[in-house]
Amino acid sequence: MKNTLLIAAILGALAVILGAFGAHSLSAVLSADKLQTYQLGVSYQYYHVLAMLVVGVLQRIEKKSAKFLAWAGLCFFIGILLFSGSLYLLAVRDLLEIDDYKSIYGPLTPIGGLFFIAGWLLLAIAAAKK
Repeated sequence: MKNTLLIAAILGALAVILGAFGAHSLSAVLSADKLQTYQLGVSYQYYHVLAMLVVGVLQRIEKKSAKFLAWAGLCFFIGILLFSGSLYLLAVRDLLEIDDYKSIYGPLTPIGGLFFIAGWLLLAIAAAKK
């Protein structure tokens, strides 16, 4: 992914916004369990934004591993969209009046997790190629 640093910066800002929104606005309308689910999505977004930042910096330094780093960054990005995004939706589904959530986005959480794992493995391969 060519613009890994840019995308990571935007996703980092979004994580701060979503975290603050959850703490200040959603805490009044969500149950403790749903708020915990929402915060888990925020936490995983933060972790993988940091991973994307590392990948973005390494892409500028390591030309040998460029292909693996690009794939790692893409996997982290997709993982954030699927894993964190589905947790956000799961937490606020009642507010959005989404009744049949499992058939719509239930499978996205584990698929997003697989993308996270793939990103970390690709980063490991890139590190081993050095």
